[in-house]
Amino acid sequence: MKFHILLFALLFSAGSGFSQSTGKKEKNATNLWYQKPFNKKKNFSIRLDKAYKLVETLKPTEIVVAVIDGGTDPHHPDLQANMWHNPKEIPFNNVDDDNNGYTDDTVGWNFIGGKDGQMVGCDNLEIVRLVREQSKEFEGFKAEGNPDKQLVARYENYLKMKQDVDENREKFTKQLDRIKPILDTMQAILNNMGTENPTEAQVNAYEPKTLMESIIMGILKQNKGMTFGDLYKAIKDQVKQIEVRANCQYNLEYDPRSIVGDDYKNAGERLYGNNNVAGPDAFHGTHVAGIIAAVRGNGIGVEGVASKARIMVVRVVPDGDERDKDVANGIRYAVDNGAKIINMSFGKGYSYNKSAVNDAVEYAVKKGVLLVHAAGNSSNDNDAIGNYPNDSLPGGRFAETWIEVGASQQQSKHLATDFSNYGKYNVDLFAPGYQIYSTTPNNGYENANGTSMASPVVAGVAALVWSCYPNLTAVQIKDVLMKSVTRHTGKVILPGTKEKVKFTELSISGGVVNAEQALKMAAKLQ
Repeated sequence: MKFHILLFALLFSAGSGFSQSTGKKEKNATNLWYQKPFNKKKNFSIRLDKAYKLVETLKPTEIVVAVIDGGTDPHHPDLQANMWHNPKEIPFNNVDDDNNGYTDDTVGWNFIGGKDGQMVGCDNLEIVRLVREQSKEFEGFKAEGNPDKQLVARYENYLKMKQDVDENREKFTKQLDRIKPILDTMQAILNNMGTENPTEAQVNAYEPKTLMESIIMGILKQNKGMTFGDLYKAIKDQVKQIEVRANCQYNLEYDPRSIVGDDYKNAGERLYGNNNVAGPDAFHGTHVAGIIAAVRGNGIGVEGVASKARIMVVRVVPDGDERDKDVANGIRYAVDNGAKIINMSFGKGYSYNKSAVNDAVEYAVKKGVLLVHAAGNSSNDNDAIGNYPNDSLPGGRFAETWIEVGASQQQSKHLATDFSNYGKYNVDLFAPGYQIYSTTPNNGYENANGTSMASPVVAGVAALVWSCYPNLTAVQIKDVLMKSVTRHTGKVILPGTKEKVKFTELSISGGVVNAEQALKMAAKLQ
């Protein structure tokens, strides 16, 4: 019985935690609900259907949107026609034709790859990297009697972070020790059956040889809709997720940065990486890119929000926390190569070098680029808890072309998703981020949840409006998006709680992005 309970507890408890997506991928959600007609109670959409009625009378122009993410598949049939191509670079000739320092950057650049073609797949969380670095500083440190109160405070904060890291490493290591035998048992069953894809008849006829095998086969018989393959894949995926957390994300002994081959502490260094923009796992970035710019009207798959958006791929996010140096360089690369909008569906709770990111953000603002960022999936109040990167700049200033996005869902009664971060002063608006159907690698399509999905909805609306009214500035585009939201004046469940609050209190604008009204408002600024 304990094994039975453990199996299901492990199977359904730990999400992937990748970037700013919840990692959930429902297969039976209503496809593209957020693009369909608006209904205040049942379908709180972005009114894209009516927006395109307005677009019919306009002449939108192409606009480049950079997807700074964990990798994107540029060959997906629903994305390929809408990929940005560097006009000054001759593909695959191993020459830096445009002399920008990035050889063969035909569709973008990978800042977490090495010159030899290797790539960083998994990396630490930022808290782990901070603990590893500060452990050298505080080796042998004694707080008692030390007159430097600031140093003592830093030391005490270091101890708290180290405790967090140690406890999580131990937790996930123990989970791995408990769930790995389940996977091994299922593999043994497959070996005994002599097949990797057993039929229902083979499963029913199988005679268990151990107690573990009996429990697994019992679970299958109790759940008629679950095949052996379904259960095996679920357990295998769970083992992989826990291995990543135990052996990589929370492992102080693991540091993959040598793969990149840069001088990591030199934040001013920019010419490193390679041109493999897909990376080892392109699920997240491909999903994000499809929301923005999947080809409309081609009769396959999904419809992107912006018909004239062209996707530039910038890879900086591993399976773990992105590094500030890479984020800064990713922003600069996108700006220098003509991106007007940058989507950033990633984030973390700690920052190693915020000043480097601040400098890059200010550079983007000065160049008139709109920055769209996912607010995070921890049900946190971003007014109270740090979330990086963000729009705060030195001297109490804020980046005026930055938009922070929370995740909404279909029904107004539960408009704020239970996972979304929020903030009356630090989240700008909400956008659909639940059961969002989009492109995935290997010519696939899936649903996914997260502010990672909400952010590209906003980036897509911004691209749609800007492509129709290209003379507007980034500041004007943000202003239009903020003022044209669909406000919901009723109460919703506060994310992560059972408390009811006014939806208007969860963001600055108090509403959900509205493509139709944004186009109408933009027209008045011409």
